Amino acid sequence: MSAASKKILKIDASARRDGSMTRELSDKLVTSLLENDQNTKVLTRDVSAGLPFLDAEWIGANFTDPADRTPEQKLKLALSDTLVAELRSADTIVFGVPVYNFSIPATLKTWVDMIARARETFLYTEEGPQGLLEGKKAYVIVASGGTPVGSEIDFASTYLRHVLGFIGITDVTVIAADQLTTDVDAKRDEALERIREAVSEAA
Repeated sequence: MSAASKKILKIDASARRDGSMTRELSDKLVTSLLENDQNTKVLTRDVSAGLPFLDAEWIGANFTDPADRTPEQKLKLALSDTLVAELRSADTIVFGVPVYNFSIPATLKTWVDMIARARETFLYTEEGPQGLLEGKKAYVIVASGGTPVGSEIDFASTYLRHVLGFIGITDVTVIAADQLTTDVDAKRDEALERIREAVSEAA
């Protein structure tokens, strides 16, 4: 694959535009990755404003054979098709994930529901589920007020790691700026150092 064709998909989920730790750190990560390869293209998908929830019509359209879908069903799946295409075309995915009540924001969960589609991003086989999006790199930047990332009460990074693996993305680096209520500056500095290490490893 040529350098010119490489793509980063950046997914923001924080409800805050100003003062968001995940937006600050994910911007820093993307900027640093671009320093290694300035030909890389970046697409940002901000899910914080919300995505449509799945409903009966969406589910019905999704489980209808693509050749048999009505125009209305195709329209119902149009946004999901776009999100899947964005994910499929990316070489690297950067998630900015605040922890809300021990888990990911509801808007990001809806994004997951939109992209986790049989025959599109995974298959059910006799040996079990098979992810179809292999060969990609994901960075999950997680910020929390009090939840320790990686602990038994962290249902954010652990959930995303599982979902990404389910669709075939197993190369996942989690960068934590957690328990920010204890020392914001120190936690930010630790996360920035981890970003520097991750970018160095990527180079």
